[in-house]
Amino acid sequence: MTRNRVKMAYIENETSRKATFRKRKGGIMKKALELSTLCDVPIAVIVQSEYNSVPEVFPPSRQAMGNVVARWDSLPLVDKTKKMMNQEQFIQQRITKATESCKKVAKENKELAMKEVMYDCLRGDTAPCDLGEDELRDLGGVIDQYIKGLNRRIQVLMRDHASSSTSVVPDADVATSVAMPTAEMGSSSNVKDFDLNQTQSE
Repeated sequence: MTRNRVKMAYIENETSRKATFRKRKGGIMKKALELSTLCDVPIAVIVQSEYNSVPEVFPPSRQAMGNVVARWDSLPLVDKTKKMMNQEQFIQQRITKATESCKKVAKENKELAMKEVMYDCLRGDTAPCDLGEDELRDLGGVIDQYIKGLNRRIQVLMRDHASSSTSVVPDADVATSVAMPTAEMGSSSNVKDFDLNQTQSE
């Protein structure tokens, strides 16, 4: 069963808000302990709320907490505030990332749709004259991408063929006689052998 996503908004109901606080505070403390134990990194967590008169801290040891705080105090101001953000900045960052993701998906969907249109045109199911100006422009962009990809592949094959040809040196004693098939268009039965030696002797 799929879990419902939690709406990121203030919980108006006090009972629900208190239960959520206790549950998520326990999760934060558990994650802090796991991260400190598994990765051996200094972590300090302080939770101050209206439900407890005394703040809850991690690590519980005064000395361990003091060491982390002293290390934090020794950092320059630039390093302290480099990755800091308030709630508004955090939400704006999430919105920006979601917008970029939506644009990427929309672009991919448009390219897939234009590929289908291109295949329909090749099969004769769709005529280019039936497309609008925007569709023709998008279709032209997809076709250009295919042509560029084909040209790059052709260049790679030609380069590989040229390198393999230069590495093979023909023997001078080998005869230069080769058979070249000639046939009329549309016919595969009228094929004759053409001898270069015979032509040169004539």
